[in-house]
Amino acid sequence: MLFQDTRDYQILFLSLFLVLGIGTRDWTLHPEFIGVTIATCLSTQWIFLAINKWREALQEKSGRVGEAALWAGSPTCGDCRTVPWERSGERESGGEGESIKNISCVCLYPRPRVLIVPQSSFRSPLITSLGLSLLLRADHWTTMALAAVVAIASKFVFKISDKHFFNPANFGIISALVITSDAWVSPGQWGEEWWYGLLFAGTGGMILKRIGRWDTTVAFLGAYAGLEAIRNLWLGWTWDVYWHRLMSGSLLLFALFMVTDPRSIPNSRIGRVIWAVAIATLTFILRNYFFLSTAVFWALFVLAPFTILLDLIWQAPRFGWEGGEGGGVGERETREVINH
Repeated sequence: MLFQDTRDYQILFLSLFLVLGIGTRDWTLHPEFIGVTIATCLSTQWIFLAINKWREALQEKSGRVGEAALWAGSPTCGDCRTVPWERSGERESGGEGESIKNISCVCLYPRPRVLIVPQSSFRSPLITSLGLSLLLRADHWTTMALAAVVAIASKFVFKISDKHFFNPANFGIISALVITSDAWVSPGQWGEEWWYGLLFAGTGGMILKRIGRWDTTVAFLGAYAGLEAIRNLWLGWTWDVYWHRLMSGSLLLFALFMVTDPRSIPNSRIGRVIWAVAIATLTFILRNYFFLSTAVFWALFVLAPFTILLDLIWQAPRFGWEGGEGGGVGERETREVINH
């Protein structure tokens, strides 16, 4: 294989789609908007990771400073050899109600090494930035920057047991649509040419095979296609109308690259199938009865928190990128669990 990490293929394919859309669909995209989106996603990821590293180091250092300066009777910190100083307030020592002074030390404050984060941690925000560039449109670069910031921030803010349940790109899109007045999504930007669908299915299928999430795409597309077929028969329309509603490049991109994000969807197969069918059903209702052109994005946004409930009901190993961000089982190990 050319790449060991599946996210490298995602970056390659999404970049290809972006170039292809600009070259063949005549999208009026500003290159500076794309640059701002990428830079903002990467810098926001770095800021949050650096803050998390500093907080972990602070907790670890606090215990060592207290032990070195008080319990061992040493006048200096065991790490940096400087004299700690007292802070206001007291804390319990864990003995017979005895209290000791809170202390602080110069080594508790950020050091340059805390600002260094693994390079593999920047793959996911790069994917998010490319997804935003593909799907979201805006009149001002500040709108794209806002969407990028909230997209990455959602991973660190909205999480339970160290798992985020909102798809970052989806969260950024919905936030931009709600907060600003110049953001929009164009579901028909890919048209209905068959070769786009073939390209999306081929590249998306390659990624889904590696991460083992075909079940989510099949459940979503199957449920949505079935509901549209029933409606088409009920209304007595020709099948041309049916295929017109299904042959959308944006729908395929959503089904193959967004609703299958392995880090934010349910861990178990049955949970993913139920969740995907629910999203398809809500998409069908919002599109046909509330006439929302952005129905798929709203459906995913509304139902994303139910991932936590499904994980509690049907427990399974959590997905984690091999050697990358996030805990849990590795990419290959997860696929083996699913297939067996």
